Amino acid sequence: MNTRPDRVEYERLCDDLVAEQVSLDAMINDFDDATWSKATPAQGWDVRDQVGHLAISEDLATLAASDSEAFRAELARMLSNAEGPEMEHLRRVRGMAPDAVIDWWRTARSRTVAALLTHEPTDRLPWAGPHMSAMSFASARLMETWAHGQDIADAVGIERIPTDRLIHIARLGIRTRRFSYFNRGLPLPVDEVRVELLSPSGSWWLWGDAAALDRIVGSALDFCLIVTQRRAVNDTTLDVTGDAAIGWMAIAQAFAGPPTDARPA
Repeated sequence: MNTRPDRVEYERLCDDLVAEQVSLDAMINDFDDATWSKATPAQGWDVRDQVGHLAISEDLATLAASDSEAFRAELARMLSNAEGPEMEHLRRVRGMAPDAVIDWWRTARSRTVAALLTHEPTDRLPWAGPHMSAMSFASARLMETWAHGQDIADAVGIERIPTDRLIHIARLGIRTRRFSYFNRGLPLPVDEVRVELLSPSGSWWLWGDAAALDRIVGSALDFCLIVTQRRAVNDTTLDVTGDAAIGWMAIAQAFAGPPTDARPA
């Protein structure tokens, strides 16, 4: 079977991942020390913590994409830490100068992309939740970069210009609908939800049965902010109709890990 179209799409996704990383890099590159210490919407985390978290995550992603056994061992070690898996790494970050944190993130993210490009789109890779295809894994890296970038932008009062790279986050948001329910031990509603999102470039991205009564209609940016839990539904202009759609948006979670809630409206 010819897999070339899938490979081309995968490589374009990896290019978009790099573009998202470069965009965030450009935003933070000239921050002064006071800005690096600004509190972000993630409780207890400042800007330095956010970038350090991305560096830590990319180190883990490289392991997952290059040595699954080493990744599983490191994940088990982190989860066994009585303080929680993040604390030892955050201590390391907080003892580093901002330039060192950026350099760490740059090196780590480059290694992740290089490791991902050794895979085919359908290869299965381990992560904190269920195993993912390499395609979904790369989308998740882009999603995390964008979401933590949003935390930083919110902290410093920068309004980012959305791009059509949001398509990868929107798709991930759609694909993780089932996960959002199962992660909370809830049954998935039988009703299908129609999703119609207006992209930053002005085209419409469509998912689901056009005849479905439950619907989500509005900007792709708002949808992505909700599924990454950066905004509550009431803080967006998204039109959400029907119990299945309303219930989903209340618990949507496009990232792995235990269930968490959107920030207060």
